[in-house]
Amino acid sequence: MTSQDGPPLLVVAGPTASGKSAAATILASMHGGHVINADSMQVYRDLRVVSARPGPEEQRRAPHHLYGHIDAADRFSAGRFVAEAAPLVEGIRAGGSVPVLCGGTGMYLKALLEGLSPVPEIEAGTVEDVTARWEADPRQARAELLEVDPAMERLEPSDRQRHIRALSVHRQTGKSLSDWQAIPPQPALTVPAVCAVLLPEREALYARIEARFDRMIEEGATEEVRQLLARELPEDLPAMKALGVPEIAAFVRGEVTMEEAVEKAKQETRRFAKRQMTWFRNQTDWPSFETPEALVEYLQTKL
Repeated sequence: MTSQDGPPLLVVAGPTASGKSAAATILASMHGGHVINADSMQVYRDLRVVSARPGPEEQRRAPHHLYGHIDAADRFSAGRFVAEAAPLVEGIRAGGSVPVLCGGTGMYLKALLEGLSPVPEIEAGTVEDVTARWEADPRQARAELLEVDPAMERLEPSDRQRHIRALSVHRQTGKSLSDWQAIPPQPALTVPAVCAVLLPEREALYARIEARFDRMIEEGATEEVRQLLARELPEDLPAMKALGVPEIAAFVRGEVTMEEAVEKAKQETRRFAKRQMTWFRNQTDWPSFETPEALVEYLQTKL
């Protein structure tokens, strides 16, 4: 199923701890391919352990891209992801290699494969100003948003992040976020893509989540979070809200025991994985597989 211009893009998707990174690495190593990250937390260099980033062994088996290249003080976005991933896919494919996109961030996958509304990147200063406005009076800030973007009535009044996003877009562009989102997206890629999603049986996935978090603690997750906290970064940054970070941070600050922190982190990760599985089932029609081996076997037939 290789086109005249090169092999297709292979997409290995799935919830956290499903084994998709191993599957993507196997596919890439078997076919001289490259793995491209589509996980919103694995982009942060400060979260090597907590985000379960592929290690040296995986990276020796195949080139890996867009892993650990963003500072925790930065706010990565779907728009930035598309801007970085699309030329990578095109370049890898043009060179005759197989691009393998791997991740569980549905927004990133959908943005790259289907396109993204052309909302401009918002300057950090604008976001900071709007954030201060929200912190001063959330109710008034919401009222101001609904005056310029009534469709945002759908937001929960407590949804701080989305209110700040919508207010920032209007502040910088003079156009409401709803108006921007109404513009049909332009596909970022013209590359044929073959997608598959790894959906293990739920109890098996939950067992993997728990075992993996125990390994993270053994491999230095607590020290990683301790170093992150020492930077005194704003708590609303994406990296500061990554799975495991708030819970381990509570332990580092002496608010909970290690056992309580670990149990809470595992619970939150299970909940997140359940939401991811629901998203893939409802938002895609991709074939699903319970094991990495079955997914790899399927995608190999498409090359």
